[in-house]
Amino acid sequence: MNLAYAYGQPIATGVMRQSPEDFIVEEELGFEPEGEGEHIWLWIEKSGLNTEQLAKRLAQVAKVRINDVSYAGLKDRHAITRQWFTLHLKNVDPEECKQWTENGWRVLNATRGRRKLRRGGLRGNRFIITLRDVQGDRDAIEERLRLVATRGVPNYFGEQRFGHDNLANAEAMVRGEQRVPDRHLRGIYLSTLRSAIFNTVLDRRVREGTWEQALPGDALNLNGSRSFFIADEIDETIQRRLAEHDIHPTGSLWGKGELPTRGQALVLEQEIIASCPPLWTQGCEEAGMDQERRPLRLCPQGLLWQWDENSLQLSFSLPAGAYATTVVGEVVQSR
Repeated sequence: MNLAYAYGQPIATGVMRQSPEDFIVEEELGFEPEGEGEHIWLWIEKSGLNTEQLAKRLAQVAKVRINDVSYAGLKDRHAITRQWFTLHLKNVDPEECKQWTENGWRVLNATRGRRKLRRGGLRGNRFIITLRDVQGDRDAIEERLRLVATRGVPNYFGEQRFGHDNLANAEAMVRGEQRVPDRHLRGIYLSTLRSAIFNTVLDRRVREGTWEQALPGDALNLNGSRSFFIADEIDETIQRRLAEHDIHPTGSLWGKGELPTRGQALVLEQEIIASCPPLWTQGCEEAGMDQERRPLRLCPQGLLWQWDENSLQLSFSLPAGAYATTVVGEVVQSR
């Protein structure tokens, strides 16, 4: 899918992830472990393996079941990432865990907590991304970065969500042509269908210039939360809150039930979703997924940049579920 850009085509090209050190991700939970409790909390730096692979290895090292190892978010293998893991271990000294180091990962800190981490239980992630051999006018690049910092970018699901063949496999699964006994993999495929529907809605709103504006009947998200409300009329207060990034228009994460939008926003959303392959909506509904909402606008926090000859380093924070490649892609096309 060729998704529309908010500010036109990227004005530069560059090499992303030339090495793992060029893509650093640090988890931001928004809270700290208590220092006591029956769970050991491990702050781990890894590279060359994904979160699930490391969780399995931790279970082997700690001699516990894989179900006793928990984490809040999935992190890429082609990067240097730092994130928390929790292990249900009552009789192990956290100081011993600090010695757990193998090729590809090391424990940076270990402490105790009263609860285990749950999937999605994080505020967001901090990124430090270095783009190599950047080709383009430096002044124009910095002007585009200022636009991104001020207005944000369309909150597309990134290419990582779709993998190489996730969407085709998801369609084959819904048609009954491909059995997927693995529950986790089925979940990935269903999420891919939802993401494709959302991206289709957002792409249309970007092309029409309404991805950062509210339409009558829009479901508006309260920044930093999952809550939303319906705005039947777009008054000065709504406009001001949109400009201050206190609220954001949303798009559908498809599932069973009725769309919450009304009026003009509902008519447009129904029209766009009707243009999607019926298999996409059918798969989400038959799986019992409920209607949810996702902000159309993504506002990176603390966006900073610096140059080192032809290399451009970007640093910023994003909420959970957002994609750093979506931010970078509005400025620099990866090659």
